[in-house]
Amino acid sequence: MKIYRKLLPLQKDIPQLKRKNKTIGLVPTMGALHEGHLSLIRQARKENQILAVSIFVNPKQFGPQEDYLRYPRPFAKDRKLCQKEKVDILFVPSVKEMYPEGYLTYVQVEKMSEKLCGKFRPGHFRGVATVVAKLFNLIQPDRAYFGEKDFQQLQIIKKMVKDLNLPIEIIPCPTIRESDGLALSSRNTYLTPDERNRALSLNQALRKAKDLIVKQKVKDTKKIIQEMKKIIEPANPKKVDYIEICHPETFAPLRQAKPPLLIALAVWFGKTRLIDNLHLE
Repeated sequence: MKIYRKLLPLQKDIPQLKRKNKTIGLVPTMGALHEGHLSLIRQARKENQILAVSIFVNPKQFGPQEDYLRYPRPFAKDRKLCQKEKVDILFVPSVKEMYPEGYLTYVQVEKMSEKLCGKFRPGHFRGVATVVAKLFNLIQPDRAYFGEKDFQQLQIIKKMVKDLNLPIEIIPCPTIRESDGLALSSRNTYLTPDERNRALSLNQALRKAKDLIVKQKVKDTKKIIQEMKKIIEPANPKKVDYIEICHPETFAPLRQAKPPLLIALAVWFGKTRLIDNLHLE
């Protein structure tokens, strides 16, 4: 495994790999790797000759009151995990490398970035799209792997790739959950045992919504959301940013629960904001 911390050596080596017709799979991460990340890495390993992983806690996707400074950065552990998974390229740039002084250029996927999480985290998806576009430009992957847990992010990246005519295949990978149903997230480490237990209500509410739509044939999305709230509210969340049933590509809210649809939510337990979703084809 070769670790790159500077852009220039990476930019020098990537064209040599491309000239040898080596396929490159990229898994972009912010580190604090868990089984969710590892599932992406393993799929990329199977499908490509060169496996690249990036670890970069991107300041441009954090708001001024968000958890950028306390976001977990266990690099020694992450490096060992990457070595174990036979990663070829580990790209770990500094903020100064990615955003040198005077940096002014951003990528914005309009409309899609303003709904759901974008409504509550203004500028977040501009930061995501910008850093991913830079990673794509630097590493030139044939395929890039993203988890469906961050479904809005996944769709925004797919739209960016399509609109900018980038020759990259975006591979969606299923959400990985713990045995009790909690979706894996690096931010789960912030939860107290009590908050974590109460957070199980999120997956329970999603499963209830699926049951109402698929088995009970309930069409009224307002009624479905009310039933979800009956599960989440007794868990005493600090705040509910949103519980929505929407179109899985535009994120426009739906009145009728007719697939394809996305059931998405963002809920706070203590100081931790958790997101989860269920995509019905």
